[in-house]
Amino acid sequence: MSEPSDPTVAPPLTRCLLVDDDPGIRALLADFLRPFGMPLVSVASGAAMRQHLTSETFDVLLLDLMLPGESGLDLCQWVKQHQPRLPVIMLTAQGDTCSRVLGLELGADDYLPKPFEPRELVARIRAVLRTASGAAQAPARTRTAIGDWTFDRVQRRLHSPDGVMVPLSAAEYRLLVAFVDHPGQALTRERLLEITRARGVETQGRSIDLAVSRLRSKLGETDAHAGLIRTLRGTGYLFAPRKAP
Repeated sequence: MSEPSDPTVAPPLTRCLLVDDDPGIRALLADFLRPFGMPLVSVASGAAMRQHLTSETFDVLLLDLMLPGESGLDLCQWVKQHQPRLPVIMLTAQGDTCSRVLGLELGADDYLPKPFEPRELVARIRAVLRTASGAAQAPARTRTAIGDWTFDRVQRRLHSPDGVMVPLSAAEYRLLVAFVDHPGQALTRERLLEITRARGVETQGRSIDLAVSRLRSKLGETDAHAGLIRTLRGTGYLFAPRKAP
């Protein structure tokens, strides 16, 4: 029989790192998040962010995209290359659709337009942490053989037959996950849009075609009808993980 949990033991803290050049925002969020068990470390630049990420451990990164000097988009890309499992929530200007879409394509996990209600930020943090926790605990294999290639869906990395890592955009990553999860199935463009759509981003069937084209190029595919990703005329695409001999 298991021992009852000790009600005096506090739940684990959620360590947050905020990158924002506005001292007022940094002070406001630090005061607001603390009672929710979310201690906040705040910095004003990318250099300070890198210093903290290389010397400390954080559970979530809150990243303002409108930064002087190095842009938030560049920082998002750096984070996803060096710490791909760290959830990133972008803080964007109201109506800044272009930056929001680019940020999500670079791998950000969520976005929140300014001005925002701090309590909504708490909800967004909890949501991305639940998603990250579910991915970490998933029993499925993290590495998948794709022909002579290797795809690590947790680290979001694709390795060539020579062991070279090939970077994937967020859209390419989501598309490759969709194909790996549905091998040998005919997938229409509409179905692929449904599976791969990022929150807050409106996409069209043409975006699937472009993502497929980029993914084929990275996989070294030249035959649209006999390769790993096959075009089904008038239907969509089919993923054939094992090529015919």
